[in-house]
Amino acid sequence: MVSTRTDYDGAGLGEEVLAPTPWAQASHWVDEAVERQEDRGDVPEPLSLSVATVDGQGRPDVRTVLMRFFDPTGPGFVTCLDSAKGVQLRGNPAVAASLTWAGMFRAVRFRGVAHELGRDEATDYFGQRPWGSRISAWASRQSRLIKGRAALEQAFEEYAERWPDHGRPTDVPVPDRWGGYRIRCDEVEFWAGRRNRLHDRLVFERVAEGTLDDAAAWRVLRRQP
Repeated sequence: MVSTRTDYDGAGLGEEVLAPTPWAQASHWVDEAVERQEDRGDVPEPLSLSVATVDGQGRPDVRTVLMRFFDPTGPGFVTCLDSAKGVQLRGNPAVAASLTWAGMFRAVRFRGVAHELGRDEATDYFGQRPWGSRISAWASRQSRLIKGRAALEQAFEEYAERWPDHGRPTDVPVPDRWGGYRIRCDEVEFWAGRRNRLHDRLVFERVAEGTLDDAAAWRVLRRQP
């Protein structure tokens, strides 16, 4: 194996430029990551969210999804509720997630508790998904074993025939097993890479009730890199 080293030549993040709330800082960085991908193409899938859960044996489990919701109540994602992550979150709602933009030497880490989306919110979002994605939600029993790809594609074709695409959000019903989660954060860390591994790690830690945009609910700490 060849060892490679990169000195992170990022701008860093100081307390003097940190936004007053985790929502303001995170939304600013998300916007910049999306713009960077549009302009330079070196931040692929800027909304990729790594989500870590804990299984019934206490072992950590992590996977990457897309952050489909983000507002002052917290980041959110959609999934099959019977998937491995759904089962694990029912048993233990503790969750950690991160957005990582290697091309910008930045990352945002969220820690907190997952709350299942309300059915109305999940249904509204389901209707916005492309028709093929809605059919896939029926065809795939996420995380379960399958003999081969042919069986998956056959299931897709069967559901596609049942609910053809007429260009309407109601063309495909919402599966009972489909939904999503929002993370109610207790901690949000902003990591900014700098030279000589002297990275910046500024952390918003919850001290009171409130949203991600309520300054009184948070205090700011600095961690060593």
